[in-house]
Amino acid sequence: MPKNTKKEANKNENLESEKAENIDDSDYGKVFAAWEFPEFIKHERGKIWYASFTIVFLALLIYAYFSDNLLFAIILVIFAVLYLTSAKNDPLTVETAITEGGIFINNKFIPYEDFANFYIIYYPPEIKNLYLEPKSIIKHTIVIPLEDQNPIHLREILLTYLDEDLEKEEIPANEGISRILKL
Repeated sequence: MPKNTKKEANKNENLESEKAENIDDSDYGKVFAAWEFPEFIKHERGKIWYASFTIVFLALLIYAYFSDNLLFAIILVIFAVLYLTSAKNDPLTVETAITEGGIFINNKFIPYEDFANFYIIYYPPEIKNLYLEPKSIIKHTIVIPLEDQNPIHLREILLTYLDEDLEKEEIPANEGISRILKL
């Protein structure tokens, strides 16, 4: 193994053990894996994207005006303001860990009993995600980017606690649309 690869592997192991130390083993059991990922993907948007966004926004505002739909116009303006102000912010770093008792996401513990199943979509380098489906229909699917984690290792760990949904082979449609539109 080349020296750089060994150094990177040791660095990743040290980071994982550092993150694992922050979690109390007595309450949640052994920490199998721990890593960090950005809160959201910050897309590079050029002048064409902003011009397209403006044209679509204005077209929808014109539609709202001619259809006498004031509420739709207000919702559009609120959406545009919120989206553009949040797009200026850099993503926060989210810490996650897989333990014997459940999964930590930013110091919030979710026990395995709250999940119906999981699946992993892995098409590197663009798509490397773990999806956790909740039992409750009110809650949404949790998406955790795998970053440099070994998906086979994580799958083996999770199979001891959860069922895997083998029918899911593609990212959800809303995530695909968000990626295409750079939202």
